[in-house]
Amino acid sequence: MSEAHKGPAVRWAEIIAVGSELLVPPRLDTNSLFITDRLNDLGIEIRAKTVVGDRRDDLESTLRAALARTKLVVLCGGLGPTDDDLTRDAVAAVLGRRLHEDADVLRQIRRRFEARGARMPEINRRQALVPDGAEVVANAMGTAPGLWIAHGDCLILLLPGPPSELKPMLELVVADRLGPLAGDARLHRRAVFICGLTESEVDEIASPVYAPWLDDADPIHTTVLTSPGQVELHLSTRDTSAARAADRLAAAVSALTAVFGADVFATDGRSLEETLGGLLRARGWRIGVAESCTGGLLSSRLTDIPGSSDYVVANVVCYSNASKTAWLGVPADLLAAHGAVSEAVALALADGIRARAEAELGIGVTGIAGPSGGSDAKPVGTVAIAATTRTARLARTYRFPFSRVRVKQFAAQMALDLARRVLLEVGAGRAFVVRQAGGGAR
Repeated sequence: MSEAHKGPAVRWAEIIAVGSELLVPPRLDTNSLFITDRLNDLGIEIRAKTVVGDRRDDLESTLRAALARTKLVVLCGGLGPTDDDLTRDAVAAVLGRRLHEDADVLRQIRRRFEARGARMPEINRRQALVPDGAEVVANAMGTAPGLWIAHGDCLILLLPGPPSELKPMLELVVADRLGPLAGDARLHRRAVFICGLTESEVDEIASPVYAPWLDDADPIHTTVLTSPGQVELHLSTRDTSAARAADRLAAAVSALTAVFGADVFATDGRSLEETLGGLLRARGWRIGVAESCTGGLLSSRLTDIPGSSDYVVANVVCYSNASKTAWLGVPADLLAAHGAVSEAVALALADGIRARAEAELGIGVTGIAGPSGGSDAKPVGTVAIAATTRTARLARTYRFPFSRVRVKQFAAQMALDLARRVLLEVGAGRAFVVRQAGGGAR
């Protein structure tokens, strides 16, 4: 490692993804996720990610701001041969450095074309332009070289946009340059996954627990993330000892699970469907699902898990009232008395599929996904869910004031969670009948 690579450990970084195509659907900036993952492995935290279009002034102002905040900036994209590939030019301008044509890089580009029996277009000479003082990072998969630039106490890394080129180049940089700079401390993480509470409810309960951790000599940072029907507490700390970090994070996870109890469904990164599948497999039980408004989404999630054929027996999408009666034996007078979207019908669906599939656990879901079909008594987003066993029956009504797709997502999530809770109660040796109406938009 040259003298230019030496210095204090790099602990934070920013990522700038370059390309106007990343600012419109359906293109996604997946490169930043890969870069984040690899830098996190070194103990380098990502403080910010920015997507910038192909405008030089915007790119220059974004880079200046990033260099003022952090010591490592990774730019990906904008290193191609066309006029809208402006990353090299913008970086040179911000750093006040001249661009020069690198003869070795130009030869390598020519050879790549010649190896394909083609002539190099003159426009590709732009890819051989290198800012003064920059070190070239070889690109074995394409024509655009990467660039490593030391500027004062800051480091700038330029990588091409195509993932097939970026990934091996980043691995090379991690091994040769960033690894020695990252220091001995590494980032260590754990997560607590919660279902049944809103984000604000989770933070209200969790903040008195995690707030004191920030005052520790080696603080544990907590980030709250949400997805439909799920709240995640992500814990991270930096430590030179993996064993010590694991012990500290385990204690933190235990403190959080103690205050949330059964609302915690995983502390090992497993999804809710994986957790439910694990409970079923441990008991040697099988499950059947009868769903209406979720249209097969619940069944899809259950069967996304490899090996789910061990416990998933039969799933039915019974959308019409007639199918609910004909296939699962839901009494017509029950539908007439309570309406299709009711806990009584959800329980009948769960019982019906459980009997039909000869399964130990049944789930029934029925609701109004919208945007039409609601009423004052049962507005759009009303969903009734039930889970039943031979000795336990649990039903609940939810109201999800969201779009049709999100109503289905929330309903599937809460159905999995209700089934999980029934299994926990049965596992604890409790037989019960519960009807809990009401339920908010959770």
